[in-house]
Amino acid sequence: MGERFAEGAAIPPFVVENLTRTDLVRYAGASGDFNPIHHDETFARVAGNPTVFGHGMLTAGLVAKCITDFVGAGNLRRYKVRFATRVWPGDTITCAGRVTRRYEDAGETRIDGEVTATTQRGETAVSGTFTAAVPSA
Repeated sequence: MGERFAEGAAIPPFVVENLTRTDLVRYAGASGDFNPIHHDETFARVAGNPTVFGHGMLTAGLVAKCITDFVGAGNLRRYKVRFATRVWPGDTITCAGRVTRRYEDAGETRIDGEVTATTQRGETAVSGTFTAAVPSA
């Protein structure tokens, strides 16, 4: 387990290809966030947008999945994000990151890391940091 979680180690990417309107509606149902700007084309256009767009927390959730696929959900200790831009239907979102620090704290080996969700246009939609316990073998 050591090298996989070493300082500088890459966090394997999690990719969502071709984000769909159905993905947005499914997220709305799961989260309870039914703001029409995320699913109603007319409403989104009247608000000045070219179309509906993804919930920021949907993108943050995709980044969280990237992290928990790497360390396991039970090992995540802290997760912070910053929203930078919107994601749109048809986007491909790549979530990835790297370990920035490995250390001992509270009786466990921990890592800190940086993560991003990037669109196919090279735009960072969400950036964040996390702390996790290193999974036991």
